[in-house]
Amino acid sequence: MPLRLEGTPFRKEAWALLRKVPYGETVSYGGLARRLELKRADGRRVSARAIGGAVHRNPIALIVPCHRVVGADGSLTGYAGGIETKIRLLQLEGVLKQTERTDVDCESIDRIWRSTR
Repeated sequence: MPLRLEGTPFRKEAWALLRKVPYGETVSYGGLARRLELKRADGRRVSARAIGGAVHRNPIALIVPCHRVVGADGSLTGYAGGIETKIRLLQLEGVLKQTERTDVDCESIDRIWRSTR
């Protein structure tokens, strides 16, 4: 779908990479940083923190799927729509297994998620 995202050139580069993360898969902030470094011809380094800032400013979270970005250790990091929403989206995509109980707290789900990585 054609998009017209408003942001800095760096953010637009980061958001373009986010759009390439396939449904049902995740990537770390560092992984996105390395992909951006490889894409650039000038050899400039990109930090995971800089990627995190761009991801945080994503204007259309479901179309530019920032819920697929996880921490370096596989932890479920923050999400503008709330960690519960991130968990549900990852469950919907089959990245996280559905829990039998619906009252499991987010920390427990995060521990389960890390143990399966």
